[in-house]
Amino acid sequence: MSKPHRPPSGRTNIASCIVATIFLIFVVIIILIVFFTVFKPRDPKISVNAVQLPSFAVSNNTVNFTFSQYVSVKNPNRAVFSHYDSTLQLLYSSSQVGFMFIPAGKIDAGRTQYMAATYSVESFPLSASPDAAVNVGPAFNGGGFGGGGQPGFNNGFRVGPTMEIESRIQIVGRVRVLHFFTHHLETKVRCRVTISVTDGSVLGFHC
Repeated sequence: MSKPHRPPSGRTNIASCIVATIFLIFVVIIILIVFFTVFKPRDPKISVNAVQLPSFAVSNNTVNFTFSQYVSVKNPNRAVFSHYDSTLQLLYSSSQVGFMFIPAGKIDAGRTQYMAATYSVESFPLSASPDAAVNVGPAFNGGGFGGGGQPGFNNGFRVGPTMEIESRIQIVGRVRVLHFFTHHLETKVRCRVTISVTDGSVLGFHC
């Protein structure tokens, strides 16, 4: 005659729950480690490659020009970066003289996207006394479009008079990690651009 099966004891149920809980905690820890090491959201990186003024004119102590800026935006994340509400702002003597929205778009994971922004800046008055020309000798190199050397110098000589404007780029967007977690990302870059008032050439920029 077979013996009846005994129902599992309370201790067995508690032990099973403890094992299951430890396993779930272990899985959560592994997910968090993977998330913060591999999928951790990182802000995009902006690099300014060139600044140009296709047109430039000075009349009655006012200036107007067309401003062009070429940048590259790298997405270091392992997910697509969708950017929106991004802007390019231009300032002179701490006052805004130009503004434009950067069209929305997407940058694939680990890829770099090149952007070009060109727009006309309305006329604005020059400051009372732009920097005067100063001979500084052959110790410095010209800045050029690459922004190297000393801004405002050409072959060791200060090209004057000069003016300085500031550009501000703000890239705003989001990435969706593992198709579930959405993270807001934002990055900014500011550049000081030195311009020759004589011919509108860009002498250098520093970001």
